[in-house]
Amino acid sequence: MSRVGVLSFLHNGNYGSSLQAFALQQVIRKLGHECEHLDYRPDLAEKCRNLILCGNSPKLVLEGRRKHQVRAEQAGMQEKYRRIGEFYERRMLLSPPCRNRRELAEVSRQYDVLMCGSDQIWNPVWMNPAYFLAFGDPEKRRIAYAPSLGVQRPPARRKQRRIRRMLSLFDAVSVREEEGARILVSVTGNRPPVLPDPVCLLSREEWETVMTRPENHSAYFLCYFIGENPAYWDRVREIQKRTGLSPLVIPVTGEAYGQTEFELLDGAGPEEFLGAVDGAEMICTDSFHGLVFGTIFEKKADLLRRYREEDPESKNSRVDHFLREIRRGGLESMRAEGISWLEQQLAE
Repeated sequence: MSRVGVLSFLHNGNYGSSLQAFALQQVIRKLGHECEHLDYRPDLAEKCRNLILCGNSPKLVLEGRRKHQVRAEQAGMQEKYRRIGEFYERRMLLSPPCRNRRELAEVSRQYDVLMCGSDQIWNPVWMNPAYFLAFGDPEKRRIAYAPSLGVQRPPARRKQRRIRRMLSLFDAVSVREEEGARILVSVTGNRPPVLPDPVCLLSREEWETVMTRPENHSAYFLCYFIGENPAYWDRVREIQKRTGLSPLVIPVTGEAYGQTEFELLDGAGPEEFLGAVDGAEMICTDSFHGLVFGTIFEKKADLLRRYREEDPESKNSRVDHFLREIRRGGLESMRAEGISWLEQQLAE
């Protein structure tokens, strides 16, 4: 039995991030190992240092400000963050908070294995060496379970060199999308296996033990959008007119909060998010995890493309790969492959 420390996104207020972290910890425990997530909460100095040293775009600061503004202005968004924190307290084990890589290195001493994954922790647009486990004892076993690069094209050469150095410390690497595997071949010369997002590793029945159904709702279709696009709401109105179903909106953006003609499911935690997907007649979304949970709960999904195909930072590869895998072998095959790989790597 190993003691495993996992690093992934935890505090971005995203249902998919929190639920994939929960799923990975659950599976590792089911395989007979101890597991907790490193509670990485980078402070301002850590964020600024990372932005400069990694050559990330300053527009990330503007995007962060927009998210913080929505959170500051909307009580429901504050409630959502609070309930995600409660979800971690009830259902997961987390390390003491770590505000920088020095504190991550200190906490990591207690683990036999360090693991990173999944989610877009390796997206080069917002590269952070911490998510490549670039801290602590270089001799400690390092495993990457299905991190996503998110993009379809290799990053700038400077970032490629940095990725190559960081990955040289890993004992086992896998990624979440075929596009990410191709990028790493060009960067490192090695092709990693492509494995499913951790939420796919739990069955529908297992997720049903976690979810909480929303109360007192007539037949509805769920609307869950990460991006902002006026055309999304035209699609919502079209679906409402065509099906006669009522839209139920889980708001994420300022634009979503402005849709006063639709009912909002505001301030929901991860359990309520799952229940809302399960209780819907269908789901309309631009979210990768919205699509995946819709598939798990066997809901028809009206998938909207958040990014233009010619955008070099397009993250459409995530949904494209998932849809290909569903057509190829289905969830059961994906689940078996992912669990088998984890079991093998943790047994070594």
